Amino acid sequence: MNIRFDRFPQGVAKAITLSFDDGREYDRRLVKLFNDYGLKGTFHLNSGFLGRESYLEASEVAKLFQGHEVSVHTTHHPFLEQSPQEQIIYQVVQDRHVLEELVRYPIRGMSYPFGTYNDSVKEQLQSIGIEYARTVASHGGFHMPENKLEWHPTCHHKQMLDAADQFLNVNQRHSRMSLLYVWGHSYEFENDQNWELIERFGEKVGGNNDIWYATNAEIVAYTKALQALRFTMNCHVVHNPTATDVWISVQDKPIEVKAGSIVDLS
Repeated sequence: MNIRFDRFPQGVAKAITLSFDDGREYDRRLVKLFNDYGLKGTFHLNSGFLGRESYLEASEVAKLFQGHEVSVHTTHHPFLEQSPQEQIIYQVVQDRHVLEELVRYPIRGMSYPFGTYNDSVKEQLQSIGIEYARTVASHGGFHMPENKLEWHPTCHHKQMLDAADQFLNVNQRHSRMSLLYVWGHSYEFENDQNWELIERFGEKVGGNNDIWYATNAEIVAYTKALQALRFTMNCHVVHNPTATDVWISVQDKPIEVKAGSIVDLS
């Protein structure tokens, strides 16, 4: 029996996630555009800058990003790979604490300030419960991350239209999970006066039933649930011990394994 972990929710093989940093005031316009086109984003905020000129107010964070994800970007945006261990821990834990008080849900992910990190930083993040961390090292592809503490995106938003065209043309004959991951900063749209990029992107990829629109955290939680499936030795029966419905391919056909269920695949 041929079983593959190659399906997102609803059995689709493609997903899109967007990730924007810093928590600047232009996030308001960006979130509205995401909502207009049915896109989902993860917004990595520096809590120490909230309320400053050109930044969001702390009081608006929960409502503004409802339906999206708020995530860590450290309190004051230091170079983590140049920081002592104590500063790394403080900057991440304090940012997480402040943001969790605002949004009232657990935050387990982040993006690296300036995109910089090293092995020591990754070790510290793992020790304090961070499950994923996005880099700025775009790879131009659509594969899932090999190491979620070095989650490399597909492209910066300046390349999002070309990436969208390529993504939509990905051949799914040899099925595997394909993820288009776009990152950037909302203020760059304003500086470059190219807000039409996100509008054209939304027109290209929005409202597609063959695409899962997800936050970074939703992708992490889903793949964890997928990996938690328990199979009999002959793989004819599967148990999903998690609270998340997942999909797998069995003989090239999408099969749903609901949360808490035992499914006979034979």
